[in-house]
Amino acid sequence: MLVLNRLQMMLCCLSGIVLVLQCKTSCAGEDEKPLSYTISRQVLLQSKPNDHTWFHPRVAAIIEPDSNQLSTVLMTLQKLLPVSDYFSGMSWMLFSSGSNQWGKPITPPELGWKKGAGDVDIAVADVTPVWHPQLQKVIAVGTQVRYNQQGHQLDDQTRSHQTAYAIYDPETRDWTSWKVLQMPQDEKYNYACSACAQWLVEPDGTLLLPFYHGPNSKTPFSVTVVRCTFDGKEIQFKNEGNTLELDIARGLFEPSLIQFQNRYFLTLRNDLKSYVSTSKDGLHFKPIKAWTFDDGADLGSYNTQQHWVAHSDGLFLVYTRRGANNDHIVRHRAPLFMAQIDPEKLTVLQKTEKILVPEEGALLGNFGAAKINEKESWVTVGERRNFKKIPQDQWKPNSVYLVKIKWSKPNCEN
Repeated sequence: MLVLNRLQMMLCCLSGIVLVLQCKTSCAGEDEKPLSYTISRQVLLQSKPNDHTWFHPRVAAIIEPDSNQLSTVLMTLQKLLPVSDYFSGMSWMLFSSGSNQWGKPITPPELGWKKGAGDVDIAVADVTPVWHPQLQKVIAVGTQVRYNQQGHQLDDQTRSHQTAYAIYDPETRDWTSWKVLQMPQDEKYNYACSACAQWLVEPDGTLLLPFYHGPNSKTPFSVTVVRCTFDGKEIQFKNEGNTLELDIARGLFEPSLIQFQNRYFLTLRNDLKSYVSTSKDGLHFKPIKAWTFDDGADLGSYNTQQHWVAHSDGLFLVYTRRGANNDHIVRHRAPLFMAQIDPEKLTVLQKTEKILVPEEGALLGNFGAAKINEKESWVTVGERRNFKKIPQDQWKPNSVYLVKIKWSKPNCEN
């Protein structure tokens, strides 16, 4: 064991690249008690309902070089403006483990709207940041969107909806401007978004990005996981896996990917149901299966995204669903639930279901989930109220919630 640990340390120093060890000594010799966790919830931000709503809050933990110690947590988020799916440029904020405090949102010009021809505003929305441990950078990945002056999305150009990314350097605290990931010139990628998606950095430093795509926005979307390279400055397409299809409504979209115990799990959105699939290599996935509870009943999660929380001793799904006295909520998008899944049967264990964020008259959407360290995973979500139906004297602020999931034993899962 000592020889193996020394070998790991030597490999981590090759080429001057610092790697995060996959097997941390603090995870060795774990007890045999069942995994459990506690939940704490706090409000990070609030916004006036007639102004904007903070949306898409998602985090990435930044780890100091040569250490497993947390340095800071970076959150990306955007303002949802008073038109459906109309988003501002991206903002970001930092949590310092030293001060135990969050800074205020910052909106640098590099991440703001860009002007296109014909008085068009170009934004990048649905962003998910991920820490790249090998190159010590945060990569924020989202989708490029074009808006007219009324705030409506435009699909007026071929490849107007493409995946974009920006890179954050924790040493300088600077962001690059948005760059568009160049996809193969196949018609199926004319509309190609890795949006609202959990994605992975592999041990070799390559990226696994789940895409939903199609020749245009009017045909049902399909899902493919793509492997990309990253050199610290640019992401480049390398190869692709098989395509998952569903010719129902808008097809499959907003996929999220996680690795758990040497397998890859993909959860997928559809207008009528949510679906799941698995893979051994992260690229080639089995036929999709509709999400159900372990008694065979439909999960009831539809037309919205789901995300993963992984622990070395268990895999969990975060979702919203019908059947929770929530028919008054748009698409039943509150409360926000978390439950453990059976990774072999691909079912949700109903007795393990817990509420992360309760229903308080607002929908909860476009949330994020991420591992922070061996002790905690975080779920972040913004709420949105339909104020057109509420008298102004009864308005409440829209809040951004941080839910901390504190594990009973160390999480060795990558």
